[in-house]
Order: sequence, then C-alpha cells, then structure tokens
Amino acid sequence: MPDGLAALHNVGESPIKEALVSIIDAYLDVAGQAVAMLRKPEVAAAWEQPSALAEMTVGALASHLAYQIFSVAVALTEPASGEAPIPLLEHYVRAKWLGAPLDGEANAGIRARGETIAAEGIQPLREHAAAALAEQQAELPARAASQTVYLPQTGWALSLGDFLVTRMLELAVHQDDLAVSVGLATPDLPDPAFDPVLVLLARLAARRHGQAALLRALARAERAPAAINAI
Repeated sequence: MPDGLAALHNVGESPIKEALVSIIDAYLDVAGQAVAMLRKPEVAAAWEQPSALAEMTVGALASHLAYQIFSVAVALTEPASGEAPIPLLEHYVRAKWLGAPLDGEANAGIRARGETIAAEGIQPLREHAAAALAEQQAELPARAASQTVYLPQTGWALSLGDFLVTRMLELAVHQDDLAVSVGLATPDLPDPAFDPVLVLLARLAARRHGQAALLRALARAERAPAAINAI
C-alpha cells in the first residue's frame, strides 16, 4: 500500500466507512466543491483585485485552484514511464516550492502560471474546470488508486491515490484562500477528504517542527510553539 495511504487506515469514523468511500471518490467531491466556488459571483466581481495571497490577484488564485484539477487530467493522460512511485512524504521533500522564498523561481512560476490562465477570463476558466471534472468523474472510478502516474511537472511518479491526496490538500488550502479573498465562508471538506488531508498536514508539520511541537500545539496550549505550519 502506498506510504501516504497506509496512515489513513487508523483515521476516520469506522473501517466500514473507509471501505465504502475511496480516495478517488473523496477527490471528486473536493474538486466538485472547487468548481462550485469558481461559479460564485463574488469571485467574478473581485477577479482583478488582490487576493489574500501576496502578489496574486483573485483571478490568479482562482486559476491556481482550478489548475489542481487540470493537473489530474495531465497525469491521467501521461504515458507510463516505468518509474516506481516514490512515497508521499518524499514528494514533499523533493518539492522545490516548499519553504522557498516568495520571490524565488518556484513561487514566481506558480504566480505567473496563475496570471496566464486568469488572462483568459473567468467564464473560460469555469467551463474548462467543469469539463475537466466531468471527464474525471467518468474516468477515475475505473482506475485503481494503486496504479502509478508519472508527473511531468516534477519528474517523478506517485501512486494515483497519493497524487490525489496531494491535490486534495491543494484544493482545501486554496479554497480557503479564495473564500477569504472574496468574503465567502470556507466550505468544510467531507470527512473522507478531510481525514487524509489532516494526516498529511500533521505529518508534514511534525517533520518540520518535531513531534513534540505538534503534540503540544494540539494538546498543551500552555507550552505550544508559536508556529506549527506544515507548508
């Protein structure tokens, strides 16, 4: 079982519930939330205004949110590379953007891509995101979470299940960013999506700050560290 998914067997309301709701179903639910948020009139009204993220407009942020869905479409069509998938946490060890400065090449590239997509306008973005989601709703249920997908944007492979967990994390975080940017309430994730996102964030936070810091932040406020951010 992929490293990132193994931890999920001890998380959730019951083994029966976990068996009934797959990572693929959970991803599709969160992607559906993102597509619904893009349809909000508040997003269109604030398109060219600054977002809650430094140096990003609302349009660029909305485009970055939608890009998480587009990246799944790319991964599903990428030819098999023959590479073995790396563990989920190793994906974040290798990620150039994690911990990089705001003006660094990785983050500047993310912002530039968002602005490029946003330049086409909100209606094309809404249509493209909805179409990509519809295709994935038809295709993903026939896929196995254990299959390997090659990620051309990184140069390595993950299991499909682990890759979808990374997309759910991105969708969750950037839905919150976008909601805050335009004055909307941040939607709650369904439990089958929130659980793997929570596990991944907790593991990343523990790796960054240490297990004791994470335990204190969650259970001992009187000696909790000032920061316990995962990313």
